[in-house]
Amino acid sequence: MKKHNFNAGPCILPKIAIENASKAILDLDGIGMGLIEISHRSKEFEAIIEETRALWKELLNIPDGYHVLFLGGGASMQFCMIPFNMLEKRAAYLDTGVWANKAIKEAKLFGEVNVVASSKDKNYTYIPQYTIPTDVDYFHITTNNTIYGTEIKTDIDCPVTLIADMSSDIMSRPVDVKKYGMIYGGAQKNVGPAGVTFVIVREDILGKVTRVLPSMIDYRTHIKEGSMFNTPPCFPIYVMRETLKWVKSLGGVAEMQKINEAKASLLYNEIDRNPFFKGTAEKEARSLMNICFVMDEKHIALEDEFMDFAKKNGMVGIKGHRSVGGFRASCYNALPTESVQALVDCMKEFEKMKA
Repeated sequence: MKKHNFNAGPCILPKIAIENASKAILDLDGIGMGLIEISHRSKEFEAIIEETRALWKELLNIPDGYHVLFLGGGASMQFCMIPFNMLEKRAAYLDTGVWANKAIKEAKLFGEVNVVASSKDKNYTYIPQYTIPTDVDYFHITTNNTIYGTEIKTDIDCPVTLIADMSSDIMSRPVDVKKYGMIYGGAQKNVGPAGVTFVIVREDILGKVTRVLPSMIDYRTHIKEGSMFNTPPCFPIYVMRETLKWVKSLGGVAEMQKINEAKASLLYNEIDRNPFFKGTAEKEARSLMNICFVMDEKHIALEDEFMDFAKKNGMVGIKGHRSVGGFRASCYNALPTESVQALVDCMKEFEKMKA
């Protein structure tokens, strides 16, 4: 039986990226050594990391003055690195979920944090209205909220430095990078496996704080050393390169957005039509990446039965996060439309069985 991988992360990757990485582990481009045993200082790996960086710049049309870094520690490490490097007195944060809240917690260790708005009152099922203060060092947002299925789908105009955690929707749509001082995220949704963190940072926002920065925490260290101040996560960077090559082959992020919108519409339309299910996020805030839904109140007792039915039909990873319950279908870039259709068919079949 074919498996349909809706895991929230680590998640499905392009088949071609997995195949090429598998071959490279045994022998990288015929050099007689495997990818995971070559030196990161070798000409072979330097070519890999440079091509990966070039693909980022090409696909997102990253302007001059920005650097693309490949770091460790995941987005969670960035939660503290950002205020360490950039929070001198006060920063503003938008609270749209667990990950935004974790970022806020870390920032409070370094200075005053102004939480401009929160959607916690309705279990993060919407994007709250907010006003951006002008007397802050930066404004931080989380563009996609994996647990609750909400997303900020446009690049906002910001009067101060805008920093965005795009861990789970990067490369799913075009991004106007020049509107941001920094974009960052863990790779393990749309751009590779777990183990590498991408950072796109504008150089002129760095070096403004008065505190002493440890070398490893200072973004300028990694800019100067080309992301090789210490040994980088070589294997995840290789898979990232192969994934970005796949995105490019499909027509880039503009084409990726069309595909993602079509997949999301397919599933949301069924959720709205099927009397056994209902969406959790407010419609105007619905994520294209993480589609969250529950059983309708009249059929809540059938939740476990549908979960078992879905698993028997090849659906993997659709159980909702423990803080929300229900179901979550993560429809990242590499998830084929046929998998979304398979889930829709599964929902229709369950409806027929129970009607």
